[in-house]
Amino acid sequence: MKHLEDLNDKQKEAAVHKEGPLLIIAGAGAGKTKTITHRIVNLIKEGVEPDKILAVTFTNKAAKEMRDRIVAEIGKNAQGQNTIPFVSTFHSLGVHIIKENAGALGLNRHFAILDENDSSSFIKEILKELDIETDPRKVRNIISWEKGKFTDAEGYRERLNTYGGGQIARIVAQVWPIYERKKARENSLDFDDLLLKSVKLLKEKERIRNFYREKWHYVHIDEYQDTNEVQYLMSRLLTGEGKNICVVGDADQNIYSWRGANLKNILSFEKDYPEAKIILLEENYRSSGNILDAANVVIKKNKFRPEKNLFTRKEAGEKIALYGALDETDEADFVATKILSLLSPPEKREDVLEKSLGSATARARGIFQQKNICAFRENIFSDIAVLYRANFQSRALEEAMLRYNIPYQVLGTKFFERKEIKDTLAYLRAALNPESLSDIKRIINFPRRGIGKATLIKIFASPRPETGGARIPETLSTNVKIKIENFYKLLAEIRKKIETEKVSEVIKFTVKKSGIENELLEGDEEDQERLENIKELATLALKYDPQGDSLGVEKLLEDAALASDQDSLMITENKKEKKNGVKLMTVHAAKGLEFKYIFVVGLEEGLFPHARSGEGAYAGSFGDPKEEERRLFYVALTRAKEKLFLSYANSRTIFGSRGINIPSQFISDIPENLLEMENGEKIKMIEI
Repeated sequence: MKHLEDLNDKQKEAAVHKEGPLLIIAGAGAGKTKTITHRIVNLIKEGVEPDKILAVTFTNKAAKEMRDRIVAEIGKNAQGQNTIPFVSTFHSLGVHIIKENAGALGLNRHFAILDENDSSSFIKEILKELDIETDPRKVRNIISWEKGKFTDAEGYRERLNTYGGGQIARIVAQVWPIYERKKARENSLDFDDLLLKSVKLLKEKERIRNFYREKWHYVHIDEYQDTNEVQYLMSRLLTGEGKNICVVGDADQNIYSWRGANLKNILSFEKDYPEAKIILLEENYRSSGNILDAANVVIKKNKFRPEKNLFTRKEAGEKIALYGALDETDEADFVATKILSLLSPPEKREDVLEKSLGSATARARGIFQQKNICAFRENIFSDIAVLYRANFQSRALEEAMLRYNIPYQVLGTKFFERKEIKDTLAYLRAALNPESLSDIKRIINFPRRGIGKATLIKIFASPRPETGGARIPETLSTNVKIKIENFYKLLAEIRKKIETEKVSEVIKFTVKKSGIENELLEGDEEDQERLENIKELATLALKYDPQGDSLGVEKLLEDAALASDQDSLMITENKKEKKNGVKLMTVHAAKGLEFKYIFVVGLEEGLFPHARSGEGAYAGSFGDPKEEERRLFYVALTRAKEKLFLSYANSRTIFGSRGINIPSQFISDIPENLLEMENGEKIKMIEI
């Protein structure tokens, strides 16, 4: 079988398996996409019609990559085929099934798909009609979470009646049925409906279920460890009597329990399919030996995982670098200067490395002398990624990239472009300039104050009193007038603070007095992340404190406005330049990616592993919540191909308060012989 010649023995064993359930446990960098591709091609070579094969994954990028590989392999090895397998994401598959059976759901084929903002707007209107004041996003997030568990509005209400629930649960139970009726009237579905509705069709309509089982005889599910309950059910329902289902995954890379991913699905595959064949792909084609050794030792501490041990035929490579920074600025300077040293020609690299070991100022002098020398190797920027646990950490890193003239790309929203940062700064701008319509419009109802759009229009249509102060239309009710007066009083208080307090204190006051802090504290993990970002804004503001009075706030607002312009200059819309930029991203965002050089920053207790790892969405996850943090660290390590840099800050300022940190327990998990200190100190292993 010539088309299987470039596979290793285990990959080949998986590729030639044809009948019955198959679980492929594919370690990081073990060639899982390549294996699935060759398995599908082999099925076609053995006479299976391509359109009898289904392959499902999670992202459009992964689906496209798989489809392109399959088409290429079919072209080389299975000539004469006019059809190809159905390769899609779970949500695209849901759309396909719903469109083919729209009548059974009371829809037509041209139904609209609501995004998160659309869904929140619908719910916001319903809450207004019901005269309920709560965040529509909270309601939407709960509905989304429940749909992921294959729960509908009726089932949610029945559970609430049986087991009870708090105020927000009662609000959800009241809003959800109205939300569904509203969508039905407008012939629309939300993102979660694409899975929930399609699985309901498969589960409740035998004719439809049998049709798709006959249509697809061979089912392939990628990243099986990331499936939630409804995706798990879809996989089961599409699998016919022959049980020809092949799932690929890695329990060690389950990092999305907060989004509903259930590790139990992959761990229970053998229970679901007792006759299943299990194949381990343990040969890693990505990372050097030292990196893999460290990853193996770290992940072995987890209990909820099938045993496996990644290995490579590559050389051991360089040791893992460890840097103990003074603070987050020193850490960011280390990352930036180290990146520049990597770009330097080999004959100059030692000199740059030597200069990079001193203070930030000394490093800057040494590195800036190297700019012209390393410019010719600019394309290597695309081989570098900096990974962090929480989005707020990007601020110090972005500042360092700008200081050292390093092109970069933030995967996700840049710091000053994040909604919560814009909201906070809008309060300061509105306090200084109450005539700013855009800022007033942005914040007058965040947090919710019961001031609607119609009222806002009336406010700005009214003349401003000659004595200054709030515009309050006489036609409004007394209750609304009081709300508007209170809002403008808040702006006046913020302005007074701006004129008398330090900038960092102004931000703290604004966040607390406005209600933003309470709003986010009561929210989900995403809201908690937003609050951390605002705290980082307060930390950033410390450097504006010495300017005093309103000048510090004005300078902060000016710098924030110009930061996006600088980012645009550093990373233009030109695709080539974007490709060449250093990537800054969370570890979650790095899943599925690989880079020659990886920096993992912020390895401190309370940050990575995160202090909230035992709370919130994690609390309902399978197994020990701390294990997911360790899996996240494992994912970070295994993104690196050649060189891995780890760092922690001995002190870090969060929300304007500087604290002393303990290095992460994950550092201590790595054998000392695999590490080398970047600042020449002796490695001190911390026992947690």
